[in-house]
Amino acid sequence: MAGRMVLYKLVVLGDGGVGKTALTIQLCLQHFVETYDPTIEDSYRKQVVIDGQPCMLEVLDTAGQEEYTALRDQWIRDGEGFVLVYSISSRSSFTRIKVFHHQIQRVKESVASSPSYPGSPLSSANPQLPVPIMLVGNKSDRVTEREVSTQEGHALARDLGCEFVEASAKNCVNVEKAFYDVVRILRRQRQQASRPTNLASGRRGTNNGDVGERDTNRYRRKDKNKGNKGCLVL
Repeated sequence: MAGRMVLYKLVVLGDGGVGKTALTIQLCLQHFVETYDPTIEDSYRKQVVIDGQPCMLEVLDTAGQEEYTALRDQWIRDGEGFVLVYSISSRSSFTRIKVFHHQIQRVKESVASSPSYPGSPLSSANPQLPVPIMLVGNKSDRVTEREVSTQEGHALARDLGCEFVEASAKNCVNVEKAFYDVVRILRRQRQQASRPTNLASGRRGTNNGDVGERDTNRYRRKDKNKGNKGCLVL
């Protein structure tokens, strides 16, 4: 299918100030954001090649504050894979990870029981498949300020049944891995889900995640001061 590529919708969740925006911008725009500016909802698109296959990532950077819980339900509903972020220098952000994880599971179970929901991601149509989640211990460069050990991160990931990596948005360490590994899980799930369809139809399965090559590097920003205004960068 010339001129088309597969779209993967990723959502970045975690407490405020853990570096969700810094990770997202480092991935999509290749620079580090020093200043903390609380986000409500920023969306980025980036064309990448993962394991030799071109694809489009749509990354939604979200608010971590408690008052946006209702909005978070919608973000989770629309997402396919999730990057759960805490800061290794913040014990409280690590403790809050279970809250975000529980919300993901609750919303996805609700979506799975309502197949009529328009635009439901693939994973919601296959409730037997686990929701792809990467647990990220960000700010690994802050060695002297560490409050959460690497072993604790691994233990929590095992408990939640997800992948784990420590990363540094500042030094661009494991940033791509944090996002790309979620895409790899999604890709395997899509291939697994498409097999029965392929056998029945005798043709290559199609995916509603296909997008045109021109839909690249789109950026939308919504914040407290500007309301629901958006801009487009091509």
